[in-house]
Amino acid sequence: MSDPEVTEVFEKCLGCRYMVALLRHIEDGVNRPGQLQRAVDGMTAKVLSERLKRLVEYGIVERASYPEIPPRVEYDLSSFGRRLLEIIDEVDELQRQARMTKNG
Repeated sequence: MSDPEVTEVFEKCLGCRYMVALLRHIEDGVNRPGQLQRAVDGMTAKVLSERLKRLVEYGIVERASYPEIPPRVEYDLSSFGRRLLEIIDEVDELQRQARMTKNG
């Protein structure tokens, strides 16, 4: 896939249920599919697979597979994914500030 537009990433990736939670867990070192499924409440294996595939497709997450028996797959944030989480943190902070202004 060619480099996606940032708005497309937001609409097609971050707008999906579980995506931000999934990214946070990967950021925290939970990087194997079984671990991720257990970490994100209510996520099925099918949904996890679809979300991870999309994150890899958009270059947010990198997939590494190891030729072991049984096969092992791990996911990690790309540099783009780390930067994207920084932006999400900034949006969270903006929301907190807006709440404080509204309530205070």
